[in-house]
Amino acid sequence: MKKKLFVTIICMSVFAVTFSQELANFRRAPIVSPEIGEKTVTFRIAAPQAKLVRIYGSWMRSFDSSVNMMKDTAGVWSVVIPKPQPELYTYNFIVDGFTVNDVNNVLLQRDGTRYLSVLLVPGDLTANYFEAGKRGSLHKVWYDSPTIGKARRMYVYTPYGYDSGTEKYPVLYLLHGGGGDEDAWVTMGRACQILDNLIEKKLAVPMICVMPNGNPTQEAAKTLLLPEETFDRRDPKFANLYINSIVKDIIPYVERNYRVIASPEARAVSGLSMGGGHTMSVTNEYPGMFGYILPLSMGIRADQPDIDAKLQGIKKAGYKLYWIGCGDEDFTFEGAKLLDQALTRNGMEHTFFVSGGGHTWSNWRIYLNTFGPLLFK
Repeated sequence: MKKKLFVTIICMSVFAVTFSQELANFRRAPIVSPEIGEKTVTFRIAAPQAKLVRIYGSWMRSFDSSVNMMKDTAGVWSVVIPKPQPELYTYNFIVDGFTVNDVNNVLLQRDGTRYLSVLLVPGDLTANYFEAGKRGSLHKVWYDSPTIGKARRMYVYTPYGYDSGTEKYPVLYLLHGGGGDEDAWVTMGRACQILDNLIEKKLAVPMICVMPNGNPTQEAAKTLLLPEETFDRRDPKFANLYINSIVKDIIPYVERNYRVIASPEARAVSGLSMGGGHTMSVTNEYPGMFGYILPLSMGIRADQPDIDAKLQGIKKAGYKLYWIGCGDEDFTFEGAKLLDQALTRNGMEHTFFVSGGGHTWSNWRIYLNTFGPLLFK
């Protein structure tokens, strides 16, 4: 009996070892994608049954520029491309006509309802897009908005050292564009990384950054699956609903719940595209509320009524910095030039920062990196 048991145990052990070896043979080595080299970037995706796999990246001129990939004997498709210039790019694979993300890449960004794989190429331009050594904290905050009539969510960044100190800080209110939400500046704008790096390098004053949801129809980003409400924008009672909520709901909440310097000289407001419009509207309607005014990729119309009167209101109330940023290929560039002319016409000192490129996050990250060191000094 003991002999049979011993033989059985030996046979089971041999089978287990053999089976483990067979399983090991079926295990594929980890797929690295993207793999950034000195001069090239390699992308890989496992798709053994696919007939055609291509890659499209935002570094390419158009979708028609997508590149075919090659399949090896293990069914892994790959392509090697020259390393693009330092920047944050997005890309996807097209597998037999279907668009898919890179499952081997943990770095993703959400653009509205789309998730996109990210290629972050290191270099001088992107140095502040990577994690700093001393990092602040990001809070996802729910606050009551009586102006809009619902509880709403915003993101609040506090700099390194905030939790362990007693110091009071200035505040940057950073507004997103159309199609975005409170998450946009964090995921696509790399706002936390940029501020962390600027502060750590002593290029910028330590500050709090508040990133609200600029869609009054929403309580929070669509990812929370909360119901949305519609408003008749033509109804006068809904005019300036969101910018009123900034002044009446958001700023009071922040100044009650965070250690902030509650004065115009310690408040800045900036936003891109739609958020640039909000930036101009909130400062036009509430002159003297913000000492730093920074609209990005936005301007005014040639026939915009009362613009001179509004700007004179800001001039009379006083401000520290009026800074406009826009790309010379941006569809809003003509409007930005008109704003520049209006400020000049009204004798208001300002900066008109013109970059190359268009209406893109690559520009908006540059603008934050550029004006960040100018705030609260």
